[in-house]
Amino acid sequence: MKILVASSYNHAWNSVRPEAEMFIQMVKQGHQVTVATQGDADYVARFRDHGIKVIDCYPTKKICPKTIRTLHHELKTGDYDICYGFNSKTIPNAAFACIGTQAKMITYRGTTGGLYRHDPTAYLTHLHPKVQGVICVSNAVRDDVRQHVLCDPANVVTIYKGHQLAWYNVDPTTRASFNLSDNDIIAVCAAHVRPSKGISVLIEATHHINNPNFHLLLIGSGFEPHLDEIKQSPIAAQIHVIGHRQDVPSIMAMADFQVQPSISGEGLPRTIIEAMANGTTSVVTTTGGSPELVDDGKTGYVVPVNNAAAFAEAMNKLINDKNKIQQFSIAAKEKLDREFNATETVRNHIDYFNRILQQK
Repeated sequence: MKILVASSYNHAWNSVRPEAEMFIQMVKQGHQVTVATQGDADYVARFRDHGIKVIDCYPTKKICPKTIRTLHHELKTGDYDICYGFNSKTIPNAAFACIGTQAKMITYRGTTGGLYRHDPTAYLTHLHPKVQGVICVSNAVRDDVRQHVLCDPANVVTIYKGHQLAWYNVDPTTRASFNLSDNDIIAVCAAHVRPSKGISVLIEATHHINNPNFHLLLIGSGFEPHLDEIKQSPIAAQIHVIGHRQDVPSIMAMADFQVQPSISGEGLPRTIIEAMANGTTSVVTTTGGSPELVDDGKTGYVVPVNNAAAFAEAMNKLINDKNKIQQFSIAAKEKLDREFNATETVRNHIDYFNRILQQK
């Protein structure tokens, strides 16, 4: 089949790789893929090396006449079967470009919430009349989107982005670089902080932890509003605000476990995936797709949202049992390789596209 992809690849290599590699695998299986993206994106050279046609075409706004004309001409003259849009800028332009062509418009959705029929802007994206299906990053996102779409809800499906363990194979950051030792139990929370990330819940949970060897590393931006809360924690000296880092996967590989106390809005968190790939277990909440990644009591712990006591209890189970950390970490890595691999992602996409093409 012939597929036109409209997406942004002007991001960190690791963040776009699961999506980008999927299309390279489709070409290897004999399908024709064209990618409309930023011409200066790092991934463009790799796309072209593997037989993907790249159009330097990325919209400057949600309705960009130049982009619509370019994509419409490509869709019309190229007789494409599928047009696949990935974000709030590419989806509207690709959807309007599909008008008057045979291409079936498919969109991608990566987060829960924020999609409502009473919102006029939603009719530019997933509620656009040309949209015939939505591929979601997790079951939680799928169930949310199905409540609002105008297309057949059966065409709203979950297809996990595929991963390869080798993509995340990094050397652990040294513990000494944080003035920590092998005797310490290290948890990492990596986030671009906003209210939905539940950082206050995590800090409150530290009031229930009493282990002199435990250390919590807070990595990312936006922790400043929580500094006073951290000072009030009885283990404040063991909480380290690290700030933005480029080596988060390496720090995850060094840590004993990672924590994600989110209270809403998660799709399928990349931080959990990076942790799993490096053999690091997790404590997460029930929001979004996190429970789809973490099997409670097998590969990590899943606790209710906004429950600091439950979060602390799960953390304490790991802090006080190194064997359990090792057992869960191995199981987490195996789960990622088994259930979230790149081969399954490509197969599921092609099966889904074929089903959509059979519909009138």
